[in-house]
Amino acid sequence: MKNWDPDLGRSDNPLYMAIADMIELDLRSGQLSAGDKLPTHRDLAKRLEIDVTTVARGYVEAQKRGLVQAHVGRGTFVAGTVSRAAVAMDGQPDARRAAIVDPSMNMPPEPDDPDLIARMREGVSALSADIVPLLRYQTFGGAPMDKEAAALWLKRRGLVSSQERIFITPGAHPALLAILGTLAKPGETVLSENITYPGMRSIAAQLRLRLTGLMMDDDGILPEAFAAACEREKPKALYLNPTLQNPLTLTMSAGRRAQIAAVAQQYRVPIVEDDAYGFLPSDGPAPLAALAPDLTWHIGGLSKCIGAGLRLAYVVAPEDGRALWSFASAMRSTNVMASPLTTALATRWIDDGTADAILDFLRREAVARQALVAGLLPPGSYRADMLSFNIWLPLPHGWTRSTFSAHMRATSLGTVTSDAFAVDAAPPEAVRVGLGGPMSRSQLQTALEFMAHALEGPPEMAGTFF
Repeated sequence: MKNWDPDLGRSDNPLYMAIADMIELDLRSGQLSAGDKLPTHRDLAKRLEIDVTTVARGYVEAQKRGLVQAHVGRGTFVAGTVSRAAVAMDGQPDARRAAIVDPSMNMPPEPDDPDLIARMREGVSALSADIVPLLRYQTFGGAPMDKEAAALWLKRRGLVSSQERIFITPGAHPALLAILGTLAKPGETVLSENITYPGMRSIAAQLRLRLTGLMMDDDGILPEAFAAACEREKPKALYLNPTLQNPLTLTMSAGRRAQIAAVAQQYRVPIVEDDAYGFLPSDGPAPLAALAPDLTWHIGGLSKCIGAGLRLAYVVAPEDGRALWSFASAMRSTNVMASPLTTALATRWIDDGTADAILDFLRREAVARQALVAGLLPPGSYRADMLSFNIWLPLPHGWTRSTFSAHMRATSLGTVTSDAFAVDAAPPEAVRVGLGGPMSRSQLQTALEFMAHALEGPPEMAGTFF
């Protein structure tokens, strides 16, 4: 029997998952070899001072990954690691699907590491065992196991909520539509940043709400502007995208969040917190929902931190149960449920650490791409954060947003003019430039060089129009 003493502290996953993680890591390092007999459940549990059932679950998880084989009466033996690079090459993507992309969206970079892609595909393959029940109608708002994974994920943002307050929704947009539809009637006022997320503008228009923008500085909306609007407008809600705000990329500081929460408490204005990018900073400020839990609707979307195709968001409702009932009714009447298939995939990826691996990739890649921008554009000529998937670019040298956008159509960069973001003032001559999506770093470098060259002079010098 192999004298194996794994260090479970090397994994951030639950203990049973950490056992499988350590088998895989020790196989790669040579501490374990194919054919080694692992300690019995009881022996390893005693050594690690954990429950025997935890070891049993860990061995089962390792068997699912193809790392071990269990033989009744003989024990558990190392089978050898599965080559994830080989798994990643097993089956080629459909070129028709690979070509589908919407460059107008603010997209995260797409994983290109074979090991990570294979790990993602393993999660998809594992769902095939439950394909029949996953095609049923499911419990509205999320099954208990999925809410448990959601609570674990939200805990990373400092939110500790009961499952009764957590709803799993088919994306942030349906959640915003339902929340604002319950908070405000047509003609009533909702506040937001004066340069804000375009989806919020569209939802307000669809619900026929009066969207009023608040003045901002580098720290977010001004508390005095919020208080004055509360006195003047009697708003029904405040919408905020406080971390890596789309499109300006700014993050509201902890102090400013406390000030905004205090004003909201004073005037009893509900806060709708769109935390799409909140998981990207590893040590970002606590969400507003942690400061004003009785007033805040927190929307933890997965589009920017795992993948937009999941179409999932974890919503934490305020502590007031009456608000929860209205929201549940609105969600059920318009959406019925989130897709069980994508919900199950998100749960598995959270439980087995794949979601964290994706998040780590996005952080590293965002930093690398922002470094490309910093090497080509003069400091102070644009606004960005090292973790953001875009830059906000005020236009120089007589460029207008329309001429610049037309010029950039020749590249793979998603360029969106400020018209999409300005709430109730004249749009500035500025654009949001996306750095993510399916393009590689080398493609991004070429496109950025094209853009930087154009910005060196007036549009007449760019030579695009004849």
